[in-house]
Amino acid sequence: MASLGNPAAMASASAPAPATSARRLWLGYAALALLAWLLHAAAGTAWERGSRSFLEGLYEATWQLGPGLLLGPLAYPWLMWLQARRWPPLAVAGAHAVGAAVFALGWLGLDYAAAAYFFGTVHATASLEQGLVWRSAWALVVYAALVSGFGSVIQGRRAQREALRAALAEAALVRAELAAIQGKLDPHFLFNTLNSILMLTRRDAARAESALLGFSRLMRYVLDRARSADGRVALRDELAFVRDYLALEQLRLGERLRVDWQRDPAADDEELPPLTLQPLVENAVLHGISPRREGGTLSLQTRRSAQGLHLRVADDGAGCTWPPPAPGPGRGVGLAALQRRFELDYDGRARLDVLTAPGQGFAVEILIP
Repeated sequence: MASLGNPAAMASASAPAPATSARRLWLGYAALALLAWLLHAAAGTAWERGSRSFLEGLYEATWQLGPGLLLGPLAYPWLMWLQARRWPPLAVAGAHAVGAAVFALGWLGLDYAAAAYFFGTVHATASLEQGLVWRSAWALVVYAALVSGFGSVIQGRRAQREALRAALAEAALVRAELAAIQGKLDPHFLFNTLNSILMLTRRDAARAESALLGFSRLMRYVLDRARSADGRVALRDELAFVRDYLALEQLRLGERLRVDWQRDPAADDEELPPLTLQPLVENAVLHGISPRREGGTLSLQTRRSAQGLHLRVADDGAGCTWPPPAPGPGRGVGLAALQRRFELDYDGRARLDVLTAPGQGFAVEILIP
């Protein structure tokens, strides 16, 4: 089974770059500021009477909202700093009270400086005295809106980082489990195969040579896939590997192992993670067929449809209760890793389903989109 890939690569692919994320944030802020400015201008325009033009509304909106929109970006680093402190709620409320007061004073200061620059200090002082209460209240409302908006962005990014961290932890776990599956074949299988080939050399040298060639192909496939575990292989190559594996198992089981191939040639060129089928076939032989005196039939089906590549590995063995009541040795360990692998890969669109019941055999169905 292929491993999940480099977690760092997953992080870089899943999380937006800091520069891109910052650009989106400030573009969004600029768009909202422009919208608020235009809406304020439209609300201050006397459309029916025509006594106040839209340009005059824009002029008024600039004086009313300009200082707040200019100071608004400062709320973001302030919130970042405040949230990094992890203070208790009462201390946070006090900090916001101070922040709101500073924001209001800054607004009033910018408003006074602009009025003094364009119209003189007398006009600026009179304007400040007349609108002190109203502008202070308006500044507090805008501060609250900025805290709410930027706070949502910060919390959203934090939640995204936590979700990504959890996904990477899950991916690392599955990667380790799949490495165990991919990195080795069942030692009992290797021992039994070599022992069977040794016995064959005394009775049928030609068949022993053929078995050794099949064993060599099988080991080469495993080693090649281990070196390129994050790639894909054609289904025909995976099936050739499984065929060699089953041929070696038949040296031990003989006629007790019967294989029913239901192969769709149209699916042979489809790609899938390497060593997807072998753990399922090995489970079927080890748990479904080998324990029975009369053996059994392993069914392997491939099919291509509009939904993707369909794979089915089934045996007519004793079956079991699924999911197992408790983790332990057996089919459940490897299958759990494979199942999580297909849940995480292919953007979550791949599926692995288990169909079994006591006395009804065991089947695993895979859909790869």
